[in-house]
Amino acid sequence: MQDPALANAPLGHETIYPDTYDAGLLFPVARASNRAALAIPATWYGDDIWNAYELSWLTPKGKPVVALARFVFPHFSPNLVESKSFKLYLNSFSEERFEHAEAVSQILKTDLGRAAGADVGVELQPLGPQSIVQHAPMEGINIDDADIAISTYEPSPGLLQCLPSATVVTETLVSDLLKSNCPVTGQPDWGSVQVRYTGPQIDRDALLRYVVSLRRHTEFHEHCVEKMYCDIWQACQPETLTVYARYTRRGGLDINPWRSSTPASVSQFRTARQ
Repeated sequence: MQDPALANAPLGHETIYPDTYDAGLLFPVARASNRAALAIPATWYGDDIWNAYELSWLTPKGKPVVALARFVFPHFSPNLVESKSFKLYLNSFSEERFEHAEAVSQILKTDLGRAAGADVGVELQPLGPQSIVQHAPMEGINIDDADIAISTYEPSPGLLQCLPSATVVTETLVSDLLKSNCPVTGQPDWGSVQVRYTGPQIDRDALLRYVVSLRRHTEFHEHCVEKMYCDIWQACQPETLTVYARYTRRGGLDINPWRSSTPASVSQFRTARQ
């Protein structure tokens, strides 16, 4: 059942693409309603990192400029931004004229900060002969080769467990089998997830079954990462934990949320599917 708060979101509705700049296209979604169902820790850290590949505007002479963009929404912002509204908003720049990229960046910071309710980091990279975008697998031990039977495709935190008499370890585990679904359209969202922790050793087969159990789940990317973080934190009780997901691109945007029990940094390399 669709969240009534999303009834007026652009997702799932026929849309006329804008030909003039319009900050009103951005559709904020409150984080609080989703978090009310989670055991949110008293202190945690994280960001939602968006990469945009379809941003363009005109010079004062009418010549197009194209750029890559990175947006960093802090986890403590009251709102996230619905992705189709973000796409439409970015497209609204395509016929507008600006003196320089910094003018575009400042408008983006102002509009996105207002929608999110907190300062949003903005980084523009105009394309040119020297543009290099690197990609690599998420760092860690990939657990996807486990020869196990899986039959659960709805979120099942009860699948999570540590090894019997587990010793404390520090390790990073990765799966490329993450899939969830858009809560509005039902379209699939594909991704990779990295679990970095110190604590009693997690049963890797159990973790893989848990990741796959989100396969029919319907939530935004950010909400899925927060759910995974809280479920692992509650079930395995690690000393430290970071959960980081990189989702494949849709509408010229990829979304890469991370949540951590400590201040952390995460790799910005795209995965092969991004």
